[in-house]
Amino acid sequence: MLPFLTMKQMRTAVFGASGYAGGELMRLLARHPSMQLERAFAKSLAGAAVSSVHAWSDEGAVFEEFSSADEIEAEVCFLALPHGESMEIAPALLDRGKIVIDLGGDHRLKDRALFEKFYNKPQTSGAILDEAVYGLPEWNADAIRAARFVANPGCYATSVILALAPLLVEGMIEPDSIIINAMSGVSGAGRKASIEYSFAEVNENVKAYRIGDHQHIPEIETVLREISEQEVKITFTPHLIPVTRGIYSTICAELSGAFSESDVQAAFQKHYSNKPFVRLPTSIPEIRRVTNTNFADIYARVLPERNQVIIISTLDNLVKGAAGQAIQNMNLVCGFPETEGLL
Repeated sequence: MLPFLTMKQMRTAVFGASGYAGGELMRLLARHPSMQLERAFAKSLAGAAVSSVHAWSDEGAVFEEFSSADEIEAEVCFLALPHGESMEIAPALLDRGKIVIDLGGDHRLKDRALFEKFYNKPQTSGAILDEAVYGLPEWNADAIRAARFVANPGCYATSVILALAPLLVEGMIEPDSIIINAMSGVSGAGRKASIEYSFAEVNENVKAYRIGDHQHIPEIETVLREISEQEVKITFTPHLIPVTRGIYSTICAELSGAFSESDVQAAFQKHYSNKPFVRLPTSIPEIRRVTNTNFADIYARVLPERNQVIIISTLDNLVKGAAGQAIQNMNLVCGFPETEGLL
């Protein structure tokens, strides 16, 4: 453990602080008993009051423009930046000995060719890519505790991987039979000035998008392959729905044997009974039950006449799908209780 981790409070910096995920990070860090938010970087709003964007903020806090890693005294840096920007900043921060938690997609895929195919840009981080640890605490806690560089999972990926991993590990579903229909609130697209995310376009409307080429497809398949030690193929269709925040994933898979609903429930209990942020409700989940929390709710029902299982997974895309999970990862890296600042 690094010497500064014994301090009463650690200092943090948030990059991309004016965005939705960055704002959630700041809000959660402000109430974290072991952290002190020191810097809030937002290039496009440098000099503006934080309260002009985030209504909960105290008066006086101001967004800054980042210029050099040498000026950062904070021990922990959160990168809540658009795809492609974290890889420009992370190497210098790591060279300065910082703990870096990247909420973007730049370091989730170790396969550079796969990254370039789905993100439409080259992966230029260099050797630090191999150091990035995938930050899904429910399945990778030991590696996260030993890390100084964490790649926070995507929101859809978190929802889907948590829902499928127990059944794949237990050999209960066919790994090439998985069909996922997932829905996300508008905040998942970030704070963009785009007509397609305007109220008039989104309200009273549902729309599928990025069919077959969404960047979370290789992330989901890669991580599930590593967890279950078998090839996994998914059909994934994301949808935009007229809510501000929330992920709702409905997953269908073929059972690999004559498994009952109690068998399926036992698999989830085996893997998640001691995981503080995974809940297993006995009724069909709703987005409103997880909004503004770091919980993921997972529910399964077996259809014996079809030899299928339907799994529903819900979470808040800005909390468990982004900022809350980033703080959960930070807690593990820094040796704090996993739930600190999140309940």
